[in-house]
Amino acid sequence: MVKFSLGTRLFFSHLLVMMMGLGSFIIMAKFSSPRMFVLRLEQLEEHGLVTVRSARTYLVRGFETAWNSSAFWSVIFGASTAGGLSYLASKRIMKPLKQMKTITQKFASGDLHERVPGSDIPEINQLAISFNRMASGLEDVEQRRRELISDLTHELRTPLTVVRGYLEQLADDSIEPSTELYLKLVKETRRLERLTHDLQELSKAEAGYLIIKTQPVHLYPLLQSLVERFSDQLLDEGPILKLDCPPDLPAVLADIDRTEQILVNLLGNALRYTEQGSIILKAWTEKQSVWIAVIDTGIGIAQEDLPFVFERFWRADRSRSRYSGGSGIGLAIVRRLIELQNGRIEVESELGTGSIFRFCLPIA
Repeated sequence: MVKFSLGTRLFFSHLLVMMMGLGSFIIMAKFSSPRMFVLRLEQLEEHGLVTVRSARTYLVRGFETAWNSSAFWSVIFGASTAGGLSYLASKRIMKPLKQMKTITQKFASGDLHERVPGSDIPEINQLAISFNRMASGLEDVEQRRRELISDLTHELRTPLTVVRGYLEQLADDSIEPSTELYLKLVKETRRLERLTHDLQELSKAEAGYLIIKTQPVHLYPLLQSLVERFSDQLLDEGPILKLDCPPDLPAVLADIDRTEQILVNLLGNALRYTEQGSIILKAWTEKQSVWIAVIDTGIGIAQEDLPFVFERFWRADRSRSRYSGGSGIGLAIVRRLIELQNGRIEVESELGTGSIFRFCLPIA
């Protein structure tokens, strides 16, 4: 079975419509025009304007000959004109579609920079806009994939290098085994374990595989228990952890386990980057939402870095050089978990002064 391209089908469809219309016109005119011509002659005879009875047959034949000739040339001219216009219209419609085909082939080879130009045809133009939006999304996904691989490689390299170095030295008897050495190895393996766990959590959250069971939750007992838990980890010379929350805080629609995971992550970051001063866990009601904020007096984040704090593996160089142990994707998980509970998260920070991470959850 022969398969025709869309352009060929458009061309023949336009031509067929024209031929059907012109053919119908010719057939109807072929049978009706002579009768109407004869009827017109009879009307002229009845009014005594002309006497053409003897020449009627000759006139009718002459009319039919003239009609057939004009109809023939009309078909030739109409078919040629319609064919040319159909060809131009088909070519115009097919041009952006062929461009999309060429661009998709480039996409398959890894080139995601091409875009489809706009069109004067509204439907084709809307298709081009949607196509370009999809292309931009693919390019962004590809860029994020490359960054993820690069960042993941960077994160894995350090603990693996440390573990391999110690094991090689142990194998060469360069160092003596000791409890301190084994604890260092355990620390690095736990870092790897934490990284893989966070990556799994993030992939599930972004793919929508995490089960979120929202129900009315009273946050005050949870906030109070978290403050007590983290207070036990603070040293005497470290920061002070405080709770600023009214006991009659309204219930929110949230997943209690995921909300606790969010707060543990935010409080853990605050403790990691705050050596002195205070960390305040604050909650308040605003319109139809309850806001929870973690306010610290730590090292802070530079203004130019704020747009990237929720990106995977993002950590400012200054904090990376001073602290270790974080996977760099905790805040990305936090943002996604909040979004899955119909909330949003915001951040304010000033370098050397501290940071405020706050998020809201809808009131039940």
